[in-house]
Amino acid sequence: MNVSLPRTTVLAGSLAAAVLTLSACGAAPTAQSGAGGAKAASATSAKDFGGMDALVNAAKKEGTLNAIAIPRDWANYGALIDGFTKKYGIKVKVENPGGASQDEINAVTSRKGQDRAPDVLDLGSSFAVSAAQQGLLAPYKVASYDAIPTGQKDAQARWYNDYGGYTSIGCDAKRVTKCPETFADLLDPQYRGQVALNGNPTKSGSAFGGVFAASLANGGSFDDIQPGLDFFAKLKKNGNYTPVEATPATIEKGETPISIDWDYLNAGYADEFKGKGVDWKVAIPKDGKFSQYYSQAVNKDAPHPAAARLWQEYLYSGEGQNLWLKGHARPALMAAMEKDGSLDKAAAAKLPKVSGTPTFPSEAQQSKAKQLLGQGWGKAVSG
Repeated sequence: MNVSLPRTTVLAGSLAAAVLTLSACGAAPTAQSGAGGAKAASATSAKDFGGMDALVNAAKKEGTLNAIAIPRDWANYGALIDGFTKKYGIKVKVENPGGASQDEINAVTSRKGQDRAPDVLDLGSSFAVSAAQQGLLAPYKVASYDAIPTGQKDAQARWYNDYGGYTSIGCDAKRVTKCPETFADLLDPQYRGQVALNGNPTKSGSAFGGVFAASLANGGSFDDIQPGLDFFAKLKKNGNYTPVEATPATIEKGETPISIDWDYLNAGYADEFKGKGVDWKVAIPKDGKFSQYYSQAVNKDAPHPAAARLWQEYLYSGEGQNLWLKGHARPALMAAMEKDGSLDKAAAAKLPKVSGTPTFPSEAQQSKAKQLLGQGWGKAVSG
């Protein structure tokens, strides 16, 4: 199996510039330039199209969906992409699958008016909030919008949670004598040079969650992420933190035998690495229990506005939500589907066990934490 780099990998130097720089050529006409496109671009629900059948027809006429930063091996996105194409005959073009949330926002702003701009976004929640504040997102209510928990959607429907999980600690039990299970354990000298994050927390949703979880484990709160910065500064000082960003490839090579990442990714690695000499164990740290979801959104200037909205409808259908569940992620509609009997019980039973009801930071708390990280992360892990 070919494994792509996780979407939180930070692109640097000329590669990032090549991916994100605005083309010097004039922008090609977009799907919004016609009357149908204009209607699609302003639609706030399938009802605005005259119903789902009309939305499907409009999306099929566009024929293409531009997606970004969604690797096939991330939360079962490969099955979602294939399922959407099979169901509607619409080609899904995925650019920069290893990109981070900030890369997605950069692509939206730099390619406004171009037919190669992203139609849809899958963002870490704090980045979704930022994108909404910048006026980059189109309000759109999927058919199941009301069933999405109140705390997991924007009141204006510019974004809403799609799938998520808990910050966890993954560990190669064949390379590590005793796998850590808490943030406190990670400070043990035996883990020198072995503890990694999946990306840079100033750009990556999963790494952002790792710092937030570390904060909660060390006396912090949703209002105060500073203890998380202090923890990683200490981890760096004692030599346990490695700046190598964890990916399936670095794990398989033994470069990052301990990875702080979402539980659904670590659980997926456990399946993926069977037979490859990696005994990947997953623990949700009891001292830093942090849950977070990624968020879906439609680019306000999407070149394929009908396909973008149909993609959202597909992701929030029973089929789409259960496909995320099969990827070890907890779908946003999980509670509602469990209640109405449409949840895939076999897939749900395979999720890493965790107790208690998850709570989430508010938009204001996320924005504050993101700002503090931007100011302090480099200093915390430099040197």
